[in-house]
Amino acid sequence: MENNTVENKNDITLDKVSRSRFTFYLGLFCLLVFVLGGCYNLYKHKYAGKPDVVVPENTLYSPKYK
Repeated sequence: MENNTVENKNDITLDKVSRSRFTFYLGLFCLLVFVLGGCYNLYKHKYAGKPDVVVPENTLYSPKYK
């Protein structure tokens, strides 16, 4: 009788070190994606500059009336 079992040494569920390494790199990748996404969102919605706003003269600090 022969033993027909095949060992799979690349199985992540059997090796605790490989599983923790995979979890570490997965967390690092997710953090990197989150930071880059936040930077891109800040760049996309950046401040455009001071807009020209028309202020009525009667609402100024020293108002001018007719």
